[in-house]
Amino acid sequence: MFDLCIDGATVVDGSGAPAYVADVGVCGGTIAAIGQLSQSPAQQRIDANGQVLSPGFIDVHTHDDRALLIAGMMEAKLSQGVTTVVTGNCGLSLAPGRLRGAIPPPLDLIATPEWLRFARFGDYLQALEESAIAVNAMCLVGHLTLRANVMDSLDRAATDAECAAMRELLAEALAAGAWGMSTGTFYAPARHASADEIVAVGEPLRGAGGLFTTHMRNEGELVAQSLEETFSIGRRLGVRVLISHHKLAGIANHGRSRETLDLIAAAMQRQPVSLDAYPYNASSTVLRPEFIARASAVRVSWSEKHPDQAGRLLAEIAADWQCDQESAANRLMPAGAIYFMMDEEDVRRILAFPKTMIGSDGMPHDDYPHPRLWGTFPRVLGHYCREQQLFDLTTAIHKMSGLPASELGLSRRGTIAENHAADLLLFDPQTVADTASYDEPRSAATGISHVWVNGRLAYTPGVLHDHGAGRVLRRTARTSE
Repeated sequence: MFDLCIDGATVVDGSGAPAYVADVGVCGGTIAAIGQLSQSPAQQRIDANGQVLSPGFIDVHTHDDRALLIAGMMEAKLSQGVTTVVTGNCGLSLAPGRLRGAIPPPLDLIATPEWLRFARFGDYLQALEESAIAVNAMCLVGHLTLRANVMDSLDRAATDAECAAMRELLAEALAAGAWGMSTGTFYAPARHASADEIVAVGEPLRGAGGLFTTHMRNEGELVAQSLEETFSIGRRLGVRVLISHHKLAGIANHGRSRETLDLIAAAMQRQPVSLDAYPYNASSTVLRPEFIARASAVRVSWSEKHPDQAGRLLAEIAADWQCDQESAANRLMPAGAIYFMMDEEDVRRILAFPKTMIGSDGMPHDDYPHPRLWGTFPRVLGHYCREQQLFDLTTAIHKMSGLPASELGLSRRGTIAENHAADLLLFDPQTVADTASYDEPRSAATGISHVWVNGRLAYTPGVLHDHGAGRVLRRTARTSE
């Protein structure tokens, strides 16, 4: 007796293999059988009507650390077929939360004082489990957060003693089940951290088989040097490197993806290297005056001092205030912004690179978030796969399921196979599309009919059915769950 049987689905199993038609039976949260199951009893049967059944998507780059703990906020992910999120990216994590001073930007993108209540990383993972989360969570420790825990000033290099203190916190987090450490040396609070500091702090990754992910020091003119620094850190630690949201920022760097992808491909021949990207030519982070000149346009996503200006172009705000954009930015800060600074051909080339995974990098707490928060995965399926034909459907799904599961070491997820977790998505490949825009960013995808997390129905259009179907996926040195 199956708990659920999905009949007559076009199965794209996430491995990159060709599609096939089959019934899929689920029992106890696990895929129990694949084949002709019409004569097998089931408590519930769903007629797929030829729709595509794929693995639930793995969002390898999120800032959902706090959103996971707030009821309803994971609709942004479930509505686009995401069943697993990776948190703690760009050096930012909610835990450990024993900061020595004020919350430094960009940690304020995910943290407020009341949310920095998890003294140890294990406390945060326990809170996720006790709160019953809507999707599966793989959690990273943020290096910037570690710095803020042990240093009285972030505008300098860490001392040997401070590195030792951070190393102890990281080892504690890995023992509790963290998947690795992320860095964000692009940002001022971590900019003074050298490669030597990162290696010294990251030493526990080696024994735990942990992951090193990075928002690199430079994604513009010095991108090649930043890539080499990233590869070097990975080699010195003997761990897998994940380059976060790979892009070329600034008009002067448009077209350089040919160069950077060649460098990445060469490094992959020498060491374990992964990368992710989002399917948009605009980025989103904190508002900083020095970023403005690199962008063709800037849209304000939130402002603490002037919340009424959220959603507007910075140029329009500056015109109203009769000042230049840099002065307007200073008046708005602390604030967030969307920066139009990438070239579409670079975006396409990076997305098409065979090993590129997909990560949304969405900001769930922005007043007017980047549309990638709600639209990333259906945009890959609809715009880039079906309309632009950048790759075929099996490749698109592989980039969002089987590939990240393999690259990150996540067992029994990411592909449709017997004895694998029943994280599943049923959608119409002819109509699936993103509807989120820069003007209306919180808009659910079309063409997605059902999403199951661990065999439990989690989402149908406009309805969250189960707020607690997800699991905390803890990593150890020997097992990935």
